[in-house]
Amino acid sequence: MATPIKEWSKLEVRAVVRYLFSKGTKPSEIHKQIAETYGEGAMSISRVYQWCTWFGEGRTSLGDEPKSGRPKTSINEENTTHVDELIRYDRRMKIREIALKLEIPKSTVHEIVHDTLGYRKVSARWVPKM
Repeated sequence: MATPIKEWSKLEVRAVVRYLFSKGTKPSEIHKQIAETYGEGAMSISRVYQWCTWFGEGRTSLGDEPKSGRPKTSINEENTTHVDELIRYDRRMKIREIALKLEIPKSTVHEIVHDTLGYRKVSARWVPKM
């Protein structure tokens, strides 16, 4: 038995599944070959079956589909810019007030203000950290 490939990507393993599926190999045999080549942690048998189903339905993309819904975090360039503008407009504004105006969580505003923008409160005013 050959030694398993230690470094691999999900796209590489999916390409192997697509190739073997297009040659008519059964999903259980595909999983067996992947486990031998890439190791047991490369792809579970249920994932192999799922990808074979998708390829059988006509899917050609190996990448992940874009996910719908809200983003995982509110920390982005747009919110950072808005927070900075609000602080520059009124240096006495509180984190709670900023969060209410922008409709984002207080913890996110706190992280943007302190970690991203580098402000701290001095005498009830936001000032940049030196």
